[in-house]
Amino acid sequence: MPSPPQPRELSIHRATHDDLEALAVLFDAYRQFYRQQSDLEGARRFLHARLDAEDSVILLAKRGAEETPVGFTQLYPFFSSVRMRRLWVLNDLFVAASARRMGVARALMDAAHTFAAETGAAGVQLATERTNHGAQALYDDLGYVRDDDFWTYEFGLDV
Repeated sequence: MPSPPQPRELSIHRATHDDLEALAVLFDAYRQFYRQQSDLEGARRFLHARLDAEDSVILLAKRGAEETPVGFTQLYPFFSSVRMRRLWVLNDLFVAASARRMGVARALMDAAHTFAAETGAAGVQLATERTNHGAQALYDDLGYVRDDDFWTYEFGLDV
């Protein structure tokens, strides 16, 4: 099914260090959405490290002539031994409250899919909270298939 056109005056590009300040504000809001304490400086350091190490790809959406940052997605590479190919984990997707229900999340997802295809990946995987019904509706609409065959486990080492 073809995706609807991007919202008017929306641009999406791969984030660089020049985007760090605006991106940190969005990332801090994203973390707060997941019930974490605000930590703008920590967000800035974390993103700076990702950009320096080039161990993730961050796509930033900006809207309007003012190029107001309105959302982002962050992808991490991993490999499927069974498929013997790279996959991308879409770990973070966030749209500012003022820009929700305007197609920004869909446009970011489309940009992530394009990026994955351009890098020869086998696909994009993601996870979301069971209660995040808005995101689940988008993922279902985009053709994602929920995995009911495997359980996800985590061994936490948080201090």
